[in-house]
Amino acid sequence: MLQALQNDALGKLILRLSVGGLLLLHGVAKLLNPDSLNWIGNQLANQGMPTFLAYGVLIGEVIAPLMAIVGWQARLGGLLMACNMVVALFLMHSHQLVGLNNNGGWALELQGLFLFGSLAIVFLGSGRMAYRPD
Repeated sequence: MLQALQNDALGKLILRLSVGGLLLLHGVAKLLNPDSLNWIGNQLANQGMPTFLAYGVLIGEVIAPLMAIVGWQARLGGLLMACNMVVALFLMHSHQLVGLNNNGGWALELQGLFLFGSLAIVFLGSGRMAYRPD
């Protein structure tokens, strides 16, 4: 019975659509609110990094998710999303790494799912249901 439900290509598609689609919404929000890029630039400056790196969030939250969603260079898109999440954890959430939320879950569960889901795309690839399977 469960063997009939096994479909690796569909599982990879669902992973790409969910991680890419949900992270893309964060990128679109930043595109619609350009002041958020200035804020990210200020956070980078506080860490002694150049502010122009703030535009990298558009690669990690717009371009890379689109790559994963359509299945074109999905492994590279997953890597870019994972790098984006590592930077976000470092800049914004390092104080929460060992914290729990009010429900007892990890305080960074959303960020963790984005990071580890992106890494899963890196290692699994796009699957057959992609513009250009890898």
